[in-house]
Amino acid sequence: MEKSKEMYADAMMSQEECPTVGSREPRKRDRPVSGADRGLCSPSGLTAAGSAPAGGKKGGDRPDARAGGSRDGTRRGRGPSIVTPPKDIWNVTGAQIYLSCEVMGIPTPVLIWNKIIRGQYGVQRMELLPGDRENLAIQTRGGPEKHEVTGWVLISPLSKEDAGEYECHASNAKGEATASAKIHVVETLHEIALTKDDGAEL
Repeated sequence: MEKSKEMYADAMMSQEECPTVGSREPRKRDRPVSGADRGLCSPSGLTAAGSAPAGGKKGGDRPDARAGGSRDGTRRGRGPSIVTPPKDIWNVTGAQIYLSCEVMGIPTPVLIWNKIIRGQYGVQRMELLPGDRENLAIQTRGGPEKHEVTGWVLISPLSKEDAGEYECHASNAKGEATASAKIHVVETLHEIALTKDDGAEL
């Protein structure tokens, strides 16, 4: 008999109304409570025993509003800069050569190559590479450092028509940067020793 009364009391307690946080409207308990839980409501998602639900936090713990920020300016971004510009090259026809360019920026820049066609009054037009040239290829990869990208112009075999100025162009949402170098094509290696400037490459 006493056990039946206790079960009846438990059933009645499951119908008690608890206030919802931030509301004046009462709500029903969504589960029966044990005798140890009687008379306790569960605001803010806490159980009747006062513990936080699985995966939750107690005591008003909140993620720092500054979480995800950065001290190196990655959230603000930075325009591209040329880390390693291409260098002038001197070589003979039939050789295999390459130009390289390394750039950095936040977000990581997009790098393209152009051949600069200069007329009597300066730059006449830009030829986006590789175009339809069978002896020329463009390669690009990320790195070597974070937010850097490195690109190459590969030419093989080198011909007289490949001579000229080549531009490395980097851009992102924050700006753009360029650097250029010249390819000089000669007939013999002897001509290179006579005409090339310091800092040029074979």
